[in-house]
Amino acid sequence: MRELWRDFCRDRRGNYALMTVLAMVPLMGGVALAVDFAGMTNEKQRVVNALDAANVATARRLAEGATDDQLRAYALDFFNANLGSVDPANTTLDVTLPSSTTGGGLVKLCAALVYKPHFLPAAAMLIGKTSTDVDYSVCSEVRLKNTLEVAMVLDNSGSMSTAGTGSGQKRIDLLKQAAKQLVDTLALQAVAIKQIDKPVQFSLVPFAASVNVGPDNDNASWIDAYGLSPVHNENFDWSTLNAADKYAQKINGIWYKKGDGWGEEEGQMLTRFSLYRDMKVVTSHERIVGSKRVVCDEYRSNHTCKRNHDEYDYNDTYGPFASWQGCVEVRPYPYNVNDAPASGGPNNTGTSVGDPATMFVPMFAPDEPGNHWYLTQDPDEAKPVTYGAANSWWNDDPTSTTGKTRQSNMAKYFQPRPIDAPVLSKGAGPNYSCTTTPITPLTDVTKPEGLTAIKAAIDLMAPNGNTNVPEGMAWGWRTVSSTEPFTEGRPETERGNDKVVIVLTDGENTYSTVSSDPAGNKSTYAAYGYTGLAYFGTAVTRLFGGTSSDVGQFNYSSSNYTKALNEQMATLCNNAKAANIMLMTVALDMSSTDAGDVKAMEALKTCSSDSRFRKDPTDASKPAKLFWNATGATLSDNFKEIANELSNLRVVS
Repeated sequence: MRELWRDFCRDRRGNYALMTVLAMVPLMGGVALAVDFAGMTNEKQRVVNALDAANVATARRLAEGATDDQLRAYALDFFNANLGSVDPANTTLDVTLPSSTTGGGLVKLCAALVYKPHFLPAAAMLIGKTSTDVDYSVCSEVRLKNTLEVAMVLDNSGSMSTAGTGSGQKRIDLLKQAAKQLVDTLALQAVAIKQIDKPVQFSLVPFAASVNVGPDNDNASWIDAYGLSPVHNENFDWSTLNAADKYAQKINGIWYKKGDGWGEEEGQMLTRFSLYRDMKVVTSHERIVGSKRVVCDEYRSNHTCKRNHDEYDYNDTYGPFASWQGCVEVRPYPYNVNDAPASGGPNNTGTSVGDPATMFVPMFAPDEPGNHWYLTQDPDEAKPVTYGAANSWWNDDPTSTTGKTRQSNMAKYFQPRPIDAPVLSKGAGPNYSCTTTPITPLTDVTKPEGLTAIKAAIDLMAPNGNTNVPEGMAWGWRTVSSTEPFTEGRPETERGNDKVVIVLTDGENTYSTVSSDPAGNKSTYAAYGYTGLAYFGTAVTRLFGGTSSDVGQFNYSSSNYTKALNEQMATLCNNAKAANIMLMTVALDMSSTDAGDVKAMEALKTCSSDSRFRKDPTDASKPAKLFWNATGATLSDNFKEIANELSNLRVVS
């Protein structure tokens, strides 16, 4: 063994130094490759991280409403700021933004990196290039998760109590089930979305002849509390309050109580709201003990009493007669068919600013000439007198000689109503045609309390009254708007958000005429007021404002009223769609053989928006219309299709 070792050490036949040198070449190349690969990997990862961060930040800025130029500049600055040790001069960034101005789509950012290796020969040799630079590119996509704001505008007219075709249930009950199913479906889909605030919100707008905005809004800034709107006093003549010590005076467009006869109320405004407060009813009528006196009705020739009766003094207690239930009238054209914010209150000097016609006027149905009660000393002897109008609910002033003056006379409202006058039913008296439950503003249905609230509001709906689709649709638009009256909606400039109005009705638009019309009203009272009355400064009624020559301006027939409402609806639909409101319409149990129903269905279909996802089954080159012709038997399935359409708007990734 020792000899072998000595032989090995004495052997000089191999050149180990040369072999070592030769072996170092690939070894050093491997080290160079490892160093450059690590550096390249590090820079690539920094680029990827910076790209992802820039994409998320840009998507957020997009949702906030930044312009495309602002977004591209913001993305580049954010990307460069997060590159760390990577030289921005060695990178380029390409930004692709979604073309839609409403919601959905992708924000795509692509970055290119030119990596410059440190060990040039080794790197060039290993990658087989004469150039020593390494090019690398990567893309990042963020799919915008849409938020949804959906207004359910649902018909609560009297015909909704009819049984649905093909079903043993009432239409209103079928509608309640379908609407709650829709809300449940969208809420379940959205509840898992944690990174977005209020991903799905629903509002509810029950409508019939009018819309109820809620009595709690009596002091809202958009309500005409000063009587400045040109339609506020359309039905009233305050100048009939003309006693020497108790009269009305108009100052800067506002009517005030003037004279000592008003007592502490002198100087207060005279408006529809003040009428609700001023109307009193006798709540108790107690005879004063010891006040009996005998009054002779007929005397004999010798001046002795032949016939007499007893009289007494009474203590009366008064209480409020009625309160505003929350319904409002239609604004004058063009404000009835748009979302213009209200701006018409007085300034510090009492002078009106803005346009008072934009304000919302509380409904107050005047006491029409008809059944009224003449007060006598003993209320048991109050005598009803028939005059013939449909909505007579107060004492007429007998000094008024015509039906028109009896209706517009304001002095009558300051005489208490007798204790034995009939009790008014819902939707009668000053709240005539106010039959629906209040609007439920946009509510986050991903929260248990929000889901419960919107479904409870659906359950409270009850059918009663005529059909005024355009007014329901207008308020549906206003609930998803970001401006007053309801401000729960996201800003219209915010991307990634869809505002949707779903309208369902079971019949054509209606406004009722009257058989007995002693005051010349030409219609029953509803959201457009009386069609026989023109508001201040105009010659025709509000219902005909902005309509074409096809609508007779002085044609007071129910068919012409329907034609006018249809035109108002068509204008409203066009305005809403131009404002990026997505309109979905549903015709329930309308007949294909009834001329009125056919026109109503055509109007609803024309009103609806185009689908972003489905094609017209009869023409694949066109998008499908968001219109459903439903029956009682198919309504549930139709609402499932609506849920699918809304779900497609909310792509979750």
